[in-house]
Amino acid sequence: MERLTRAELQARNRARVLAAAREEFADRGFRDAKVDAIADRAGLTRGAVYSNFPGKRALYFSVLADLAEREAAVDGAASGAGTAREALAAFARAWIARLPLATDGPARLGMDLMPEVLADQRVRRPFAQLMKLNAIVLGLGLEGLDGPGRRLVRVAETALTTLYGASQMADAAPGFAEPFDVVAACAALADLDLGDRWDAPHLPFVPRARPDDGPWSPPPAVDALGGEPAPLARDGVVAVLGLHRLGAVEEAVRAAPPAGEVTVALVTGDPGELGPLARLALAELRSCLRRALPARAWPRLRVVHDEEGAVAAAAGVTAVSDGTEAAVRVRSGRVVARADGYGACHAAASAES
Repeated sequence: MERLTRAELQARNRARVLAAAREEFADRGFRDAKVDAIADRAGLTRGAVYSNFPGKRALYFSVLADLAEREAAVDGAASGAGTAREALAAFARAWIARLPLATDGPARLGMDLMPEVLADQRVRRPFAQLMKLNAIVLGLGLEGLDGPGRRLVRVAETALTTLYGASQMADAAPGFAEPFDVVAACAALADLDLGDRWDAPHLPFVPRARPDDGPWSPPPAVDALGGEPAPLARDGVVAVLGLHRLGAVEEAVRAAPPAGEVTVALVTGDPGELGPLARLALAELRSCLRRALPARAWPRLRVVHDEEGAVAAAAGVTAVSDGTEAAVRVRSGRVVARADGYGACHAAASAES
């Protein structure tokens, strides 16, 4: 029998733990699930579980992220939406349609997600920023259909609030809400004027991007929104953002030149637990977004999960945390400008090329 390498053995054990945890969480729910029972189901020791996952909640987030990414990888029908209203309706239909499909046994596997988010401020703050990121991505896509001059991020925020509420009600009061009413309500949001305007940030206390002239050698990476290799070598802006700073994504996109690519590398000081939470949030968005937006409306934005810090290191960021904000401007394979700290995304994106 061929002997497995250490990395292959670790990958196999991790897959066994994930499969066993999914069964345990589906049978007992998160609260009553036991790590010892997961180890027994996997045919491994308790120590082997903890060598792959730092705790039960991290394992729970990883199970949900794995399922969401598998669903997002399944090709769906291309969207034919021509207006923001049609796109919101398609997005809501995709969201509502998947709720019954997330059931294992008598209860939804993901029904304990929000209670776990609410239970810990250390999780709530990154989750709030992940929702902000999702709203920015969806809002930019809606703007691609509705035409320039109208910001639709607040509309996207309201739609996501409605849909997350529908998910919670599906758990707490099954059958309470009529799905078609939820879809119609989300579609109608496109016609509301929420006074949403984008004003370029005025950050006089933030220094301008510093000129630079260093090589740009990014590692291979996958775009979490499109599921394809991220074109990191192209001209544009690469931002490294911790999970407390994701709202700065919009500053980079709004300030970048029309033809420039914008890539955001997500980093965290807790990749074991918050990394899977970020993967889950983006996979859920991607699964619905591909059924809502035609290709021409997708925002010029790439998002990369940089849990190992490889993209950050290529950008010269050697230490990361959830408060990290740094950005580089890339042109012709060189880093031509860089910025660090609050306002770095706007500074790098608006630097003279």
